[in-house]
Amino acid sequence: MQAGNAIYEMIADLPPVLPVFPLPGALLLPRTQLPLNIFEPRYIDMVDAALAGNRLIGMIQPQQNRSGDNPDFPPLTSIGCVGRLTSFQESGDGRYLITLQGIMRFGVARELDTITAFRQVEADYAAFAHDLQSGLGEEEVDRQGLLKTLRDYLDANNLEADWQSVSEAETEVLVNALCMMCPYGAEEKQALLEARDLKMRAETLIAITEMDLARSQNGDGGTSLN
Repeated sequence: MQAGNAIYEMIADLPPVLPVFPLPGALLLPRTQLPLNIFEPRYIDMVDAALAGNRLIGMIQPQQNRSGDNPDFPPLTSIGCVGRLTSFQESGDGRYLITLQGIMRFGVARELDTITAFRQVEADYAAFAHDLQSGLGEEEVDRQGLLKTLRDYLDANNLEADWQSVSEAETEVLVNALCMMCPYGAEEKQALLEARDLKMRAETLIAITEMDLARSQNGDGGTSLN
């Protein structure tokens, strides 16, 4: 796959060590784009290092609801997604506005002891080699079921969609875009990231949305996998 000016065809094209950006509720998937506003000094350093090197950053979520953890150094979830920094802008007030393009998911083999302000992990890509294949599994996705669930959600929330663009979107693009745009919490976003393949990701999104709709109808409030 191509991300910016770089082409990634196999696991060997990716580095064994990644700087990581732990961000609750953030979801990056292969072949999607994630805009980020970088302002913390340690992550400014991370972006500087990425720009000076291979331009790769691992997006990952910290583990949720763990009492006693250091809020500045929370344990990481076991799976993230590496992205290439494809867009970069200085804000003029010390921030960076960047865009990451997702390449493939990775497992955290271990976190490294480093002298850098930002965290780094040894990445294990073995389980996610199929992420490099564009459109893989599209034919197995229940596209009509996904669209029905989307319509139900929009109707329930008095929202509209550009249905022409939706109908013209490739299935992989549609599934991943809906996952990234969905207004669900960190645990739901992690479940979508960890779904084995595109079919399971679509099924997970449908299930989460149906749970949300059912709870809204019953007046139970928001969605959670707990």
